[in-house]
Amino acid sequence: MSKTVKIALAGEGGQGVQSVAEIIAEAANEEGREALYIPNFGVEQRGGVSVAYLQIGTEHIGSPKFQKADIVMALSDRAVKRTRQYVDERTTFVYDTSIEGVEEELPKNAGRILGIPAIEVSKNELHPRVFNIIIMGAVIKATGVVSEEEARAAIEKKLGYKFEQNPDLRELNFKAIARGMELVEKAQ
Repeated sequence: MSKTVKIALAGEGGQGVQSVAEIIAEAANEEGREALYIPNFGVEQRGGVSVAYLQIGTEHIGSPKFQKADIVMALSDRAVKRTRQYVDERTTFVYDTSIEGVEEELPKNAGRILGIPAIEVSKNELHPRVFNIIIMGAVIKATGVVSEEEARAAIEKKLGYKFEQNPDLRELNFKAIARGMELVEKAQ
């Protein structure tokens, strides 16, 4: 990867977008690449829109902010509205199809729009707690920004203490990554 990939992840406070960005940045660093992650929290810690700005590349990243993203992940109706400013004809815009009435809010200028049923899958197939990890798998598949192996290693590093207490959580999180990757593959 020679260019810097710019990612904006947005959702409601508590959906885990900051954790996802942090884990992806960790995975990129472990692969020997530059990663810059800047959190932006809504007015309220929980209940406000939370945006994570993430850049990953092979060369030094000069500025923490960017005008347009290569990929935007919007996980709520307010997040869709908040992130439209980062979209242009080169942007892949990914949203959760479980958000009712959001289709008319989607950016018309996006190069590609992918809808995935992440909330539905987390509730019905896995567990609501791994919703954000499904999203992480979707970002990885849509961008190729880090390998699945490094993403798993970064999750292990961040959540290993929880996995020791409950080994089933490891497999659940790893299934969530794979499922998120599948969802994006089917949406393309």
